[in-house]
Amino acid sequence: MAKKGSAEERDLVHKLWERNFAAMRAPASGGATKRPLPDVLAGNGKLYLAIEVKTTTKEKIYIEEEQITALCEFSKIFGAKPYIGVRFKYTKWLFLEPQNTPRTKSGNYRVEKDYALEKGFEIDEIAGIDKQMKFE
Repeated sequence: MAKKGSAEERDLVHKLWERNFAAMRAPASGGATKRPLPDVLAGNGKLYLAIEVKTTTKEKIYIEEEQITALCEFSKIFGAKPYIGVRFKYTKWLFLEPQNTPRTKSGNYRVEKDYALEKGFEIDEIAGIDKQMKFE
């Protein structure tokens, strides 16, 4: 499972580089350090993104509250915009703002596929690329 997750993170990093962001995986995320690190960190000198990456073949993703708290803590210190990056099987990358992501009764985060498809931002949106900029 970890191997698949790292492949998905690398895919996202490549997509961000294609949009003129310097991007990298934070290999220390996931327990190698006690510091609050995102899975992917990207910036272009104007906009900085910290992304917690989750992928699944199922219809829902559950994320522990502590992971998103750490993402938001890192983002605040670094000056980055925090996102939960989700990819369901056969869908494109979608991004949710933590403060607008549904929670369970226990405080964890729950992302359903239909919700992500309806409310999630696409990669160009979080990268600040709009349709007008693409044609200039």
